[in-house]
Amino acid sequence: MNDVATQPSKKRPASFYFCSISFTFERMAYYSAKWLLYVFLIAAVTKGGLGISKGEAAILQANLVAYTYLAPVFGGFIADRFIGARYLIPFGAFIMAIGYYVGSIGTSPGMMNLMVFLVAVGTGFFKGNLSAITGQLFDDKEELDAAFSTQYSFVNIGSLIGTTIIPILVYKTFASNGTFGFSQGFLFASIICFICGVWFIIGWRFLGDAGKRPFKEGKVEEKKDAVKEPLTKLEKKRVLAIILVSFFSVIFWLFWYMSYLSVYDYLERFTNTQMGSIKFETAWFDSLNGLWCIALGPILAILWMKLSARPQGDMSLFKKLGIGLLFLGSSYLMLIAAEFQRGVGAGEEAKASLIWIILFSILLSLGEMFFSPLGNSFITKYAPKRILSVMMGVWIIASFLAGKGYGYMYAFVLKFDMMQAYVGIPIVLIIAAALLFIFNNKFTSLVEGNEDDHAEKAN
Repeated sequence: MNDVATQPSKKRPASFYFCSISFTFERMAYYSAKWLLYVFLIAAVTKGGLGISKGEAAILQANLVAYTYLAPVFGGFIADRFIGARYLIPFGAFIMAIGYYVGSIGTSPGMMNLMVFLVAVGTGFFKGNLSAITGQLFDDKEELDAAFSTQYSFVNIGSLIGTTIIPILVYKTFASNGTFGFSQGFLFASIICFICGVWFIIGWRFLGDAGKRPFKEGKVEEKKDAVKEPLTKLEKKRVLAIILVSFFSVIFWLFWYMSYLSVYDYLERFTNTQMGSIKFETAWFDSLNGLWCIALGPILAILWMKLSARPQGDMSLFKKLGIGLLFLGSSYLMLIAAEFQRGVGAGEEAKASLIWIILFSILLSLGEMFFSPLGNSFITKYAPKRILSVMMGVWIIASFLAGKGYGYMYAFVLKFDMMQAYVGIPIVLIIAAALLFIFNNKFTSLVEGNEDDHAEKAN
């Protein structure tokens, strides 16, 4: 076996950065299109949009979010059982490129639904499988938390670039005679995904043997007969731990996604968005999130490495996830602070400072950086290898449930007074975090141990 791509080293292999840059391309397209889809749907026909209601547009955008998290379960199953993940990844990028191209010529909600379908299918082959290959590049599992945190910065480089330039392209560069450049915006996403697919094909030689064969066979050059064995007791406990973490993931992502709707609404109605002659666009809140995640990735990677080097070892993942929930909860309190500044219940003529939105984005990003990359690392460490991608899919499907639910949750929250809602949400998140801390030892016991010491097979 060619071990070039998998030898542990203080210096990460080129294959790691190759995979990370692949994520940068794909996320650049996705986050651009996610924002663009909503504004295109609600924009007036005379301005180049479809002119449908905000409610319909929100549901369609939520479908894009939700189904791009569901599809990797099926893409992971194929990589586990039938085809090496490295071959599915560029295939997925090309399907996404076709989907965004359909968006660029879309003239009806039906065509935009087709775009969502194609992008979801392409993401299914791309996203979870690329994370699983990244996990195979490290023999030393202690390196994974730091590696995934660093890779998350590359993900957010794509988000930052895409969401920063896409409003400029749509509203300035390609706008003409009062019509915005929505079509060119989707075409931009299509071209980026096509480049991503070509990039991966050209560069997969850096991967060594990672992803050549279905995951159930391991990293091998020649196909071997796979022996079907039941999961050990330890493996079953670890699967249970992954399901528990995924439950808390639903809570986290439900309110994380909803935070964007909350900020967009508050930003437009109650915040001074003028920065000199420049108007702060709603898409730039996404850009702030990407910027902070880029900056925080290397810092948190160093923190995880230092913690793991302590005599008592690293902080448990369950505590880290609890801290992520606390950061998310505290971000909502920034809207409460903004409301106090402008005057509780004041009309739209009273504006809060943009600084509260910036602080919101910082706390939101801290929560995300504690929560998301560590979940990928946790599953890569502890999932039974023959169902690795399916376990990655379990983590991702939690985001699907949150993606489908956040619109309904936001509609429910709007029934309450804003002060009540944005105090109540942090309370829910604090309770969830407290449960992770209280039951930390029990949760940790589910994953402790060595597989060699648990050779007994389940009946």
